[in-house]
Amino acid sequence: MSLIERQEALTSLEGLLASAIMGKGRVALVSGTVATGKSDLLHSFAEQAAELGALPITATGSLAERDLPLGVLGQLIHDAPLVMEERDRAMALLAEGARTVMLSAPGGEPLNQVDAQIVHALCTVLLELSERYPLMIVVDDVHHADRASLLCLAYLSRRVRFASIVAVFSHSTHGRYAETSFPTELLRQPHCRRIQLAPLTQAGTMSVVAEQVGKDAAERFAVEWYGLSGGNALLVSGLVEDYQTAARSSGLPPAELVPGEGYGQAVVSCLHRADVKMLQVASGLAVLNQSDSLDRLLGTGQEYVNRELHSLSVAGLLSMGRFRHESARTAVLAELEPEQRAELHHRAAVLAYDDGGATSAIADHILNAGRVEEPWAVDVLEDAARHALREGRVEPAVAYLRLACRICTDDQQRVRITTALMRAEWRINPSTPTGHFSELTDALHRGQLRGSDAVVLAKALLWHGRFADAEEVLKHLGEAGEAGEKLDADTVTELVVTRPWLRCSYTPFLSHLPQVSGEQSRAAILSVAAYRRLESSITLAAVLTRGPRDEIVNVVERILRGSRLDEMSMDTVESALLALTYGGRPDKAAPWCDLFIDEASSRHAPSRQARLSAIRAEIALRQGDMLGAEFHGRLALDIIPLSGWGVAVGGPLSSLIIASTAMGKYDVVNDLLDQPVPEAMFQTRWGLHYLHARGRYSMATDHPQLALRDFQRCGELMGRWDLDVPWLIPWRAEAAEACLRLGRPDQARRLVEEQIRRCGTSAPRVHGIAMRLLAATSEPRHRPMLLRQAGDLLQSGGDRYELARVLVDLTEAFHALGEYRRAGMIGGRARAVAQECHADPLTRSLAREGDASAAPAPGAVAETADVTAILSDAERRVAVLAAAGYTNREIADKLYVTVSTVEQHLTRTYRKLDITSRAELPSTLELGTSLPA
Repeated sequence: MSLIERQEALTSLEGLLASAIMGKGRVALVSGTVATGKSDLLHSFAEQAAELGALPITATGSLAERDLPLGVLGQLIHDAPLVMEERDRAMALLAEGARTVMLSAPGGEPLNQVDAQIVHALCTVLLELSERYPLMIVVDDVHHADRASLLCLAYLSRRVRFASIVAVFSHSTHGRYAETSFPTELLRQPHCRRIQLAPLTQAGTMSVVAEQVGKDAAERFAVEWYGLSGGNALLVSGLVEDYQTAARSSGLPPAELVPGEGYGQAVVSCLHRADVKMLQVASGLAVLNQSDSLDRLLGTGQEYVNRELHSLSVAGLLSMGRFRHESARTAVLAELEPEQRAELHHRAAVLAYDDGGATSAIADHILNAGRVEEPWAVDVLEDAARHALREGRVEPAVAYLRLACRICTDDQQRVRITTALMRAEWRINPSTPTGHFSELTDALHRGQLRGSDAVVLAKALLWHGRFADAEEVLKHLGEAGEAGEKLDADTVTELVVTRPWLRCSYTPFLSHLPQVSGEQSRAAILSVAAYRRLESSITLAAVLTRGPRDEIVNVVERILRGSRLDEMSMDTVESALLALTYGGRPDKAAPWCDLFIDEASSRHAPSRQARLSAIRAEIALRQGDMLGAEFHGRLALDIIPLSGWGVAVGGPLSSLIIASTAMGKYDVVNDLLDQPVPEAMFQTRWGLHYLHARGRYSMATDHPQLALRDFQRCGELMGRWDLDVPWLIPWRAEAAEACLRLGRPDQARRLVEEQIRRCGTSAPRVHGIAMRLLAATSEPRHRPMLLRQAGDLLQSGGDRYELARVLVDLTEAFHALGEYRRAGMIGGRARAVAQECHADPLTRSLAREGDASAAPAPGAVAETADVTAILSDAERRVAVLAAAGYTNREIADKLYVTVSTVEQHLTRTYRKLDITSRAELPSTLELGTSLPA
């Protein structure tokens, strides 16, 4: 008989029921896989019985109740509407029949036979009931019924031919009966019909889905509905449930069809309805995630496995030998008892190892097994962790290493694994590895910690401010060298690379690091990665002690081009980015930093992402991008909480404080400054940044004395550590501004002049900041000239916020001199730049200067992009300087052209912009361009 779909089968059953109501009893054997939804079909058929004039009584076979004598027939008797006398008689017959079945044969086994008279009497109860009501007897999964019930059902089926009964039995295509003759006995009856169900076609699947979620959703995910279900009606229902759940939770139709809990439960339900052998093979497949070696895992023959895999595929659960979706596999695994799942994974690990499988696959099985006693397990976990870290899979690597530590019996090896675990955990959260400090320190004293690992431990202790412990570790290394112990190459490499790194961040501890001879240093740097680490840290140290060199950009970009965020390269990338940032090239550092932040995110390394975000915040500050600095500083502190940052918390916290202060968010800064910071931070580079940020806030809130104290302490530490360079922190300029507020102009001028002297030509940004303050200490008539120079320097240095401060001061200077027209022009430009930086305090200070500077120049062009497009390069250069308040003579001198040429360019500019004077030039004209040097 051909396979038929659900609706056609339902129509056939309705026809059989109509015949039974007419007194012509019928029997139907409905066969199909779990994919066909036969149980749902019978349920729907039973629900329609009353409408068709029949009384349904139902039962369901269960593998768990297969040994319960007359269990299925008992379900039918209990479901039948019998009068009291009939029910008592039937219950007595059931009890008597069960006793008969359970009688033991001479060999001790149950007889599994039921008395023929009891069978006849029980069936008579149902036959007599059909004389009062047309009966529809439905038994689902009849292949799971007990043998005694099957004998009774076969007897009943032979006698319904002339009764008002339709008996419908469903069974799995691959089901195995307790009484193997049952289906043959039924099908040889002339009034019995076989109905073989087929899985839903794609069109049938679409029809079922459209009924429940609508035609639009059915068509939008047409491929997914069928591809994930394979035409299995139960799986379709599970997918529909997940779709509806997602729609309810979001309030919108889901953008994609994602199998979830409903789908997983449908898969499990299918397997429990199927034969136990299918469930066994499905469980093994879920563990291995492939069919290879499945027979060996389960201890069965290949033919057995192939047969059950075919059954699973026909049922729609598999495609190409695998589950159709990972959620199906997950659900099957979750259904296993923990002990059973662990044992299967243990056997899978051994099989994979014997077959030379990938260490990551073997390690996953070991991990899921919980513990494997085989001697090779620890080495496999170590190797898998190394590969995972190289690929950016940090969390699995941590899991491998933790298990390796737990099962390792060799002390030396366990110390090595613990060090690797500390490094891996650091990538996720720097506070996690603190739990290993005591163990590793003890191992160091026992002589079990390698020298290179001891250096790594010392760096971790420094990060968390445990300076005494770090000194002890470094001292132990030094004593080993003094005692004549030869340091291995890895240890020498770490010592050589760590020296310039300490110089930049933990300068006071440099003296505790053991010295390595020049010959040893040269011999130790053997790998490209080690050379990059050394070169980047040396470059940063040079910037912070001697100043940036002209070739710094080329050197650093060469280092960064060859670097990826693998296990050892974070220090390389960090030092290189900071060398560009402190070296006055934040514009070059920004795109590189963004690139590495994206890589850290894709590699699921939150600790690295946070550290890079902290650097990105510092970059944004030096570009005057306060909103960007706030965003990246906040992101860094959100990814790693304050407690995880150790002494390095001063980095992102300082950027966030300075940015929030500049934007006038003083309540936010109050909360940030209320956060406790480790006192040890003030012995590091990050402490300098924190003092600078706190001083900035004190200045903004009118506490110059507090600000001066922080700036002077910052300068004292920088001098003590030989890091007193203006491109790190311009503490003299900051202290000069505090002195001006305190009424000490002479002291302020001395500080400013010293700051300018130290800048040379390498720090235009700091030079511009200092020139602004030099103007403040000068006579009013000299201030515009000095402020213009400051503006040119800051335009070159790329700091928009400091440029806005210069423009505000220039506006005030012109006001003081009574040049209100110029004040208005510069005020408009100052406002535009201040608003670009979100510097609300600067914007408010401009509003207090009066209407002339507070309002934009009349007739000013609104869109800078349009202006740039219609002016030539020469016209734009002249217009930029004219809008900045320069006279025609001054413009001619700066551009090395004649005054007449300047006038001609301005005339053409006015005509193109449809304005009549320089007062109407757009205030934002200089944005996106550079003022000539």
